[in-house]
Amino acid sequence: MHGPIPRWAWETWKELFFLDLSNNKFTSIGHDSLLPCLYTRYINLSYNMFEGPIPIPKENSDLELDYSNNRFSYMPFDLIPYLAGILSLKASRNNISGEIPSTFCTVKSLQILDLSYNILNGSIPSCLMENSSTIKVLNLKANQLNGELPHNIKEDCAFEALDFSYNRFEGQLPTSLVACKNLVVLDVGNNQIGGSFPCWMHLLPKLQVLVLKSNKFYGQLGPTLTKDDDCELQHLRILDLASNNFSGILPDEWFRKLKAMMSVSSNEILVMKDGDMYGTYNHITYLFTTTVTYKGLDLTFTKILKTFVLIDVSNNRFHGSIPETIATLSVLSGLNMSHNALTGPIPNQLASLHQLESLDLSSNKLSGEIPQKLASLDFLSTLNLSNNMLEGRIPESPHFLTLHNSSFIRNAGLCGPPLSNECSNKSTSSEEKSVDVMLFLFVGLGFGVGFAIAVVVSWKPCIGK
Repeated sequence: MHGPIPRWAWETWKELFFLDLSNNKFTSIGHDSLLPCLYTRYINLSYNMFEGPIPIPKENSDLELDYSNNRFSYMPFDLIPYLAGILSLKASRNNISGEIPSTFCTVKSLQILDLSYNILNGSIPSCLMENSSTIKVLNLKANQLNGELPHNIKEDCAFEALDFSYNRFEGQLPTSLVACKNLVVLDVGNNQIGGSFPCWMHLLPKLQVLVLKSNKFYGQLGPTLTKDDDCELQHLRILDLASNNFSGILPDEWFRKLKAMMSVSSNEILVMKDGDMYGTYNHITYLFTTTVTYKGLDLTFTKILKTFVLIDVSNNRFHGSIPETIATLSVLSGLNMSHNALTGPIPNQLASLHQLESLDLSSNKLSGEIPQKLASLDFLSTLNLSNNMLEGRIPESPHFLTLHNSSFIRNAGLCGPPLSNECSNKSTSSEEKSVDVMLFLFVGLGFGVGFAIAVVVSWKPCIGK
């Protein structure tokens, strides 16, 4: 369906409980911004071509609005008080500009606010985070917001998912987030946020997704992690620290404490969403999302499975060896340690990561041979070991033969398929040479002894005389 919604429809439908006009080509609401919906509890206008201001029902209670994927351009400030009874507002992927109205703070029933992928600017109203005891999901991803994140978050914080990624935030993460005991997802990737690794997050008992990539975080992970349990992020399933200024060694013991990466309970609900642990809304639940680099691509997961387990520490300044304790993370799906200064061999223990689908150790200073057992990882579809100092024959297996030669290039000592340079038979020829030398010695020794005996025998008569 296309064109405007007929005005008569709003007058006729005002007592509808459930209205879904999504996935059409409507261009106009066909009414002024204040809709006469009296008893409607769910309005879904997503995936259309609506323009102008966001419409707001005149009277509502426990209402859920989904206006995502349209062309709405602004929120009428004078109508926001009418949102007093709203439960959720999803308006992602529109053209909404201007600042976030602070009047949202007066909407005490609001539990989900998703304004991601718009062109909002300015800072976050402090009251939206500091005084909110009802908002569970706040998604402001991919806007033009700036300033610092509000720092005085109260003890009754209800946040379960916060996504501030792809903005222009600076300063440091607010340590008062420790008040948000139900926080599951925190994504601040692609901003200008700095500071040391937030070890205080071990006080968040339900945190499963932590994305800090492409910021200005710095310092070592190790020193603060040697204390008793002060950095045990036991429930993490996704850890993304890529493209920061972290340095030092990767602490061996710390990986042993990532308990959630060691197993997935068969009794768990496998999709991360609001409501699977803390209650549900009237008609819908909110699926948590995040954007990470996986298999060499920047992927946005609109549904995060708890079976997806990822560690990305790429593009930092880590040095030293790869911790062998990573092998204890038996359900790891992706491991990216590329573009660091890691040295030493690839641990044989990585071959025990049977769920591993993506392994990127490229652009380091790793040496030695590729462990033969890596070829037994049946789910490993993406492997990048390029730009290192590896040597020897690439493990031969039907699985490794499916990999592109770019997985192994710029390792001067590597040879064998899928690379074009063949392995020499230096070891074989040296063995042959040693056999030849031994044979020569034995032949020579035998000849010498025989010659000596012959001389003695021939001179014996003379001695007798």
